[in-house]
Amino acid sequence: MRLNLLFLSIAVAVGLAVAVFGPPHMSNPLLTKDDNVLHIAGIFPIGGKGGWQGGQACQPAARLALEDVNNRTDLLPGFILKLHWNDSECEPGLGASVMYNLLYNKPQKLMLLAGCSTVCTTVAEAAKMWNLVVLCYGASSPALSDRNRFPTLFRTHPSATVHNPTRIKLMEKFGWSRVAILQQAEEVFISTVEDLEARCKEAGIEIVTRQSFLSDPTDAVRNLRRQDARVIVGLFYVVAARRVLCEVYKHKLYGKSYVWFFIGWYEDDWFEQNLEKEKINCTREQMRIAAEGHLTTEALMWNQNNQRTLSGMTSDDFRIRLNEALKKENYDIDNMRYPEGYQEAPLAYDAVWAVALAFNKTMEKLDRVGKSLKNFTYTDKETADDIYSAINSTQFLGVSGHVAFSSQGDRIALTQIEQMIDGKYVLLGYYDTQSDNLTWNNKEKWIGGKVPQDRTIVRTVLRTVSLGLFISMGTVSVVGILWAIALIVFNILHRHRKVIETSHPVCNTIMLVGVCLCLGSVFLLGLDGRFVESESYPAVCQARAWILTLGFTLGYGAMFSKVWRVHRLTTKSKQDGKKKVEPWKLYWMVGGFLIVDIILMLCWQIIDPLQRSIEIFPLEDPSSTDDDIKIRPELEHCESHHNNVWLGILCGYKGLILIFGLFLAYETRSIKVKQINDSRYVGMAIYNVVVLCLITAPVIMVIASQQDASFAFEALAIIFCCFLSMALVFVPKIAEIIQHPRDKVEAKYNTDAGVSKEDEDRYHSLLAENDELQKLISAVRF
Repeated sequence: MRLNLLFLSIAVAVGLAVAVFGPPHMSNPLLTKDDNVLHIAGIFPIGGKGGWQGGQACQPAARLALEDVNNRTDLLPGFILKLHWNDSECEPGLGASVMYNLLYNKPQKLMLLAGCSTVCTTVAEAAKMWNLVVLCYGASSPALSDRNRFPTLFRTHPSATVHNPTRIKLMEKFGWSRVAILQQAEEVFISTVEDLEARCKEAGIEIVTRQSFLSDPTDAVRNLRRQDARVIVGLFYVVAARRVLCEVYKHKLYGKSYVWFFIGWYEDDWFEQNLEKEKINCTREQMRIAAEGHLTTEALMWNQNNQRTLSGMTSDDFRIRLNEALKKENYDIDNMRYPEGYQEAPLAYDAVWAVALAFNKTMEKLDRVGKSLKNFTYTDKETADDIYSAINSTQFLGVSGHVAFSSQGDRIALTQIEQMIDGKYVLLGYYDTQSDNLTWNNKEKWIGGKVPQDRTIVRTVLRTVSLGLFISMGTVSVVGILWAIALIVFNILHRHRKVIETSHPVCNTIMLVGVCLCLGSVFLLGLDGRFVESESYPAVCQARAWILTLGFTLGYGAMFSKVWRVHRLTTKSKQDGKKKVEPWKLYWMVGGFLIVDIILMLCWQIIDPLQRSIEIFPLEDPSSTDDDIKIRPELEHCESHHNNVWLGILCGYKGLILIFGLFLAYETRSIKVKQINDSRYVGMAIYNVVVLCLITAPVIMVIASQQDASFAFEALAIIFCCFLSMALVFVPKIAEIIQHPRDKVEAKYNTDAGVSKEDEDRYHSLLAENDELQKLISAVRF
């Protein structure tokens, strides 16, 4: 936008100059001493520090063309061409000044030659005020194709947009669908990028980022790395290209994982030139390393066929003559140190020939009406239109190939693709945009031996419980389940023995069923994506919650009911002390817990069921491959939308039961009740369960992202709770029955049951005495 305003202001200034001073006054050219000279103006960028300084090679090439044209007797008979030129340094302001000086100083000019897109934009926008045709030999800006803005512009240099179809074709050929763009903030590159974006969108290619810079590309290159750009299209002048390449080396955006597209009109050794002069902080070796493997696209600027052109030379003949001319200007051509613009030199040569042919055709037309080109003035629009028509229809075979112009004044040309291989450019093929024909030589060579990827391939790896850990925990759980089943059989077979009968065998069986369910839940806790499809995982989640909850309630609830009854017995009146413990009261307590669990679980499952959720971890490097791959670990979890709320309700309810059970166990720790003979061991089992639950719950929440540790900790907690509870409740009973297989009294069973007959008699005696004393006290009161 700034450039457009600058160009517009320059054009307005020039227009005001014309309005104030009028077009330059020229005396009748027929009366001057150079009657046979046709004058043209030339603007060549040569001595600047930025932009395209292609005039270094294009001006000598134009000079050669003038010699050849003037040596032809069949061309411009009776006349010769003379070029008046100056240096614009590829600066639009200076270019406008040069143009003004060339046009307002005698002799009168018939046409303008210009190079560098920014200068051509300024010159071509203003030249219409002088009715001058402008022919640009080195301007690729797509903006110059606008006929409304530049009505008298032609160019032998193809538009920069001619590269874009070639770039798209290469992206499709190599399967790249994700690219990034790095551009210099110049109008030529801005308009080229806009065209490229439109073509990428049409082809279904994603542009991951578009970075631009004015002079320092450091931040822009750094951002490319942050965006994981792998295929990068670079659009900038050669001076900026050297700075970009140095930053590419510093940020390691080169090698087997990256592909760069550079503009093809740089010189072959552009990355090694002027490093010290431009203060590039990279060595030549580092620049060569960073440049290796990059691709270039450029319009064909040298005739690829070894055939005679209109000038009588082949492109090889022209190269020899141009090299000799450059040597005279002290360029080290023998060591392949070419000046800037060497690739575009044929375009400048053919531009002069196009001017000569257009003038020749115009002269023939003017002769028929008795007019001459020498009579042209800047107000002579009729002659200007004749020159325009002549150059618009000009076609010939030049040293740059077939020269012809489109309706927009653009050069129609093929593009060629090259790759930097071992420090040298190797021709890979050609692309004809009009016929969509890609000619490929299969000479590409990629670092690493294969085509780079357009992105880091991210492979999702599901973290699963170690198979060895799962099998070991499962084996222990199976052993525990078998032991619980064996104890259930033992409990049923010996239910009439006093040691079993007074411990309430049905409660023991309920506890053992709960143990089996808890141990069975170990298998469900270890089931993950290794064994279960993602669609079935929610069912596993539900099963885990139900089985573990019900198993805990049955196992812990049975033990809780016993200590509850012990506590109740010790706090009842003496009359109730003679009564037996009613088993149904114990069963109802367990049943009550089950009902609460079922209600909570049903509400959870219906309102907000557990689903499969995925925890995603940071990317990791693979351990066994050199491919450009990153590993994204994922871990399955069972969660609902309001997971914390439901867990809070369930854990709060269970926590209260655990704490209350711990309190009851502590209160009855030293009480001996014959009606429930294993109350002390049950209390110890409750201690175990409470402690392990209080430790396990917070630890599991902390290590939830570590699948092996989480599973191992949770499984071991369940296993320890179950095994210790079974051992504490049943080992003393088993030992007693083994020691006294026929002793029905089992007098020596543990002290919790009143193991001595004398102790039992003494207990009944004390109760009777206490009853008598209570009666006496009552009588005294009344």
